[in-house]
Amino acid sequence: MSKLFGEIRQLGYVVHDIEAAMQFWSRELGVGPWFYNPKVPIENYQYRGHSYQPHNSVALANSGFVQVELIQCRNDVPSMYRDFLQAGRTGLQHVAYWTEDYDRDLANATAHGLKNVMSGEVGANGRFCYFDTEFHPGAVVELSEVAGPKGEMFRLIREASENWDGKDPVRPFPDLSTLVKP
Repeated sequence: MSKLFGEIRQLGYVVHDIEAAMQFWSRELGVGPWFYNPKVPIENYQYRGHSYQPHNSVALANSGFVQVELIQCRNDVPSMYRDFLQAGRTGLQHVAYWTEDYDRDLANATAHGLKNVMSGEVGANGRFCYFDTEFHPGAVVELSEVAGPKGEMFRLIREASENWDGKDPVRPFPDLSTLVKP
């Protein structure tokens, strides 16, 4: 348990081929179903103080209480994901903590010396940031807001995994606009 944020809720893997990764995780490891978005709509994206337009594909599934995220960069926009790949690495790139009080937890992290280097928003109540904490591969920390529709989507993904029978291993992301409003 993190003294700053609580439990790790997500393991984020950066991969070269997200379709092959989903197939491996579902077929070989029995993790699924995967909820896949070939182009996540990220708004207000910043990396090291500069704005960009990233094109990332993301797939989410749960293994028990922990969510697994697969990420594939589809363009060459500067990001911690791109840096990870350019360093010759693939696999676990970050651990994420979820919060319903993003402003409080971001201020607390900043007060403890963590520096926000990558951030953006995915839907209402879907802010995220990554801290410059990579002292060894996979040690990057993400803070992810999960109130409102994004939190509801994560709940639906976890519930889908609970009695998953292996059928329909890849599904589209739930539509955030139809989920609970903040």
